[in-house]
Amino acid sequence: MGGETADAAASALKDLVQRHGEALSIELQAHQRKTFAPESEKTIRPFAPAEAARLLGIHESYLRQVAAGDKAGASAQKGARRSYSVQDISDLRHALDQGARGNRRYLPHRGGDEHLQVVTVMNFKGGSGKTTTAAHLSQHLALHGYRVLAIDLDPQASLSALFGHQPETMVGPNETLYGAIRYDEARRPIAEIVRGTYIPELHLIPANLELMEFEHDTPKALMGRREGDTLFFARIGQAIAQAQNLYDVVVIDCPPQLGYLTLSALTAATAVLITVHPQMLDVMSMSQFLQMTGDLLDEVSRHGASTSYDWMRYLVTRFEPGDGPQNQMVAFLRSIFGEHVLIHPMLKSTAISDAGLTNQTIFEVERQQFTRATYDRALESVTNVSAEIEGQIRKAWGRA
Repeated sequence: MGGETADAAASALKDLVQRHGEALSIELQAHQRKTFAPESEKTIRPFAPAEAARLLGIHESYLRQVAAGDKAGASAQKGARRSYSVQDISDLRHALDQGARGNRRYLPHRGGDEHLQVVTVMNFKGGSGKTTTAAHLSQHLALHGYRVLAIDLDPQASLSALFGHQPETMVGPNETLYGAIRYDEARRPIAEIVRGTYIPELHLIPANLELMEFEHDTPKALMGRREGDTLFFARIGQAIAQAQNLYDVVVIDCPPQLGYLTLSALTAATAVLITVHPQMLDVMSMSQFLQMTGDLLDEVSRHGASTSYDWMRYLVTRFEPGDGPQNQMVAFLRSIFGEHVLIHPMLKSTAISDAGLTNQTIFEVERQQFTRATYDRALESVTNVSAEIEGQIRKAWGRA
């Protein structure tokens, strides 16, 4: 009798979970249709002349001269003031580079002796700003002329949603990275999975729950492994290598767990960025994460995996400068990790969090949606962090 009661309770719980999951999915899709209609196409806001000039690395007066003599400057006028689309900026950058003299270059593409930078953004604990960091870093680099591939490796697919690709409705079977790293004959070339975005220099490999199949398949593949089979930790690196000549930087948003996907991303990486929220519980969780990661990397390296990185940095996220305990925690982290902690933290901002409610980044929302101080403070924080990481990438290439 007791067994029947337990079975009935388990069945009732399963039904309740399924009903709640379905109801939540329906409401989320309705919210998505309301904020971003299926027939609409996600875009990035136009840039004022001063912003466009900063992105191109030129003076605003020179931008007016270049735009006047080039078709790329044909964006909409707002009164007497011109705005520039992201496509305008890309076209102008290429035009400037073609006409550049001496050593000046406007396209920062890597040269033949500069290896592809694969940056894994990771943390063991959710809510650390990992996906927000990956999205803004990818967009910052693309807006500055780098050819960027963003890979969403998290089955929850938050990065994909930020870039306008809803995992439930817009990402089908075999359209995630799983399609390029799976173990059976259905494996596809990575070129068939990569998608364009609304930023010309930024491409995306989206995610959905299908990625969990890799976690389930890998133990079986290890048990049935034959001579010559590629081990799990090398599969992401091999997939990226198929398209490495097309990109300067790959940004991987890892899942918040230390599974086969994360380990594979770590062994494919040339650099590691660990996000950390400066609270005691988060730091304690990171301590366990680092110890586990070190042990696992040591194990896979004994089987031939590469675990040599150009750089590894910790990024303090959701930082509140007026919070005394947070400042103490940041000082504590700097005393332990030294220069491995990035100088600039990612500030906690209502502009960034409110933008996320509509699946947007700070580069996409209109400035007038917030007070000028709030928006400018958030944009400055994102820009400072991304520029500091860009500096690490350039240093790895041997550039000034």
